[in-house]
Amino acid sequence: SAKDMKHRLGFLLQKSDSCDYGSAHGKKEKVPSSQRVSQEEVRKWAESLENLIHHDRGLAAFRAFLKSEYSEENIEFWVSCEDYKKTKSPAKLSPKARKIYDEFISVQATKEVNLDSCTREKTSHNMLEPTLSCFDEAQKKIFTLMEKDSYRRFLKSPYYLDLLSPPGAGCGPENCKRSHSHTLDCNSNIISQCA
Repeated sequence: SAKDMKHRLGFLLQKSDSCDYGSAHGKKEKVPSSQRVSQEEVRKWAESLENLIHHDRGLAAFRAFLKSEYSEENIEFWVSCEDYKKTKSPAKLSPKARKIYDEFISVQATKEVNLDSCTREKTSHNMLEPTLSCFDEAQKKIFTLMEKDSYRRFLKSPYYLDLLSPPGAGCGPENCKRSHSHTLDCNSNIISQCA
């Protein structure tokens, strides 16, 4: 599940940060092969943000990364908009729209996303008569913001690089005896090949 993946990613990051794989850490956690993501799939995530967030494991990895940067509200808003667009019952549109607006867009929003005043105003106006497309413009702006900013950092982060390096590859975290930057250097070669 996505929750398990997030836990595993956090576990991997802690391991990578310490870069000391002595006996104190015990045995490395085994991931059942059915839960592994193929290297080909992981490489596709580097092609576009869309490929990444439309894959359950990719979304979980990206969400965990954003959480580490304290900016998970962006992906949460995007996911909420995707879920909202699947609403079948017209009676549920207004309460669902209000919940998203209050959580992410209003001035007192608990997880306020970074929108320009024009988009925020247009979205507020759309709230008068919510439709399935009332958040489309705001969702596109947040997608573009993530694509230009956090997505690029994600591709250089251990959240992605640890998934990209196949188990047992010469420079994976299990062989790391030096600094954390060694792991990043080893894996960035693979990234440049797929970019």
